Amino acid sequence: MYRFLLSRQWVILTLIALLLIPTMIELGFWQLHRHQHKVALNKVIGDSLAAKPVPAESLTSPGGKVEHVDLYRRVTARGTFDTAHEVVVRRRTNTDGEVGYHVLTPFVLDDGKVLLVNRGWVPADGAQTEFPKIPAPARGELTVTGRLMPDQTTADSGIKNVKGLPDRQVMLINSRVEAGRLGRPVLGGYVELTAPKPKGDSPELIPDPDHSDIGPHMAYAVQWWLFSAGVPVGWVVLARREARDRASAEREEDTTESREPATA
Repeated sequence: MYRFLLSRQWVILTLIALLLIPTMIELGFWQLHRHQHKVALNKVIGDSLAAKPVPAESLTSPGGKVEHVDLYRRVTARGTFDTAHEVVVRRRTNTDGEVGYHVLTPFVLDDGKVLLVNRGWVPADGAQTEFPKIPAPARGELTVTGRLMPDQTTADSGIKNVKGLPDRQVMLINSRVEAGRLGRPVLGGYVELTAPKPKGDSPELIPDPDHSDIGPHMAYAVQWWLFSAGVPVGWVVLARREARDRASAEREEDTTESREPATA
């Protein structure tokens, strides 16, 4: 009755089903891992934002790496802004989705080390080959507070690190690259400035990250697992329907033959 399962068509269909089941299960676990990562990251962000600020040099050092548990941790530093060596980060958007630049200003600490400070967003009003007009920060020695961030990479951000850009323009914030350009020891990572606020609200400070949304990854995981469970069920349904249709066709054929008159 089920000998048709050995036909070329059904062998191929069965092989496809056997491949789909583990693939969909794996895709479900991939989405589950993304969900778990998102939940863990949200906790890190929430804990960091709620913690009291600590000196930046207690969490990072020249050539160092910002640890995952320290992401978005509020840090403080005392020194002076070095606007002469300021650069802008291209193709960054503000809260309204407008494209512009992030302003990256070296902050020279009292001990001579440099902390990279992202002072916020400015619009791209002129040609992209020109250095934009940027409001100057407060002069003299001051204390800044900001959220500690790791060096940016293409893998994490999806932004290609284009070469041959105009002078004082970069695509990604990288403390090692800036250390080579400045010829000074630069603390690993950078900070997103939160205080003091700029006069006239420009540059536009980067808002706190949203750490309440866990995304749709868990729902996607469940969907993939349901799909994987549906494959064998669908295969059985198709096989039984095929067997039923073949049996019905054989009965009709037998009935037709039995009704045919005998020839002399």
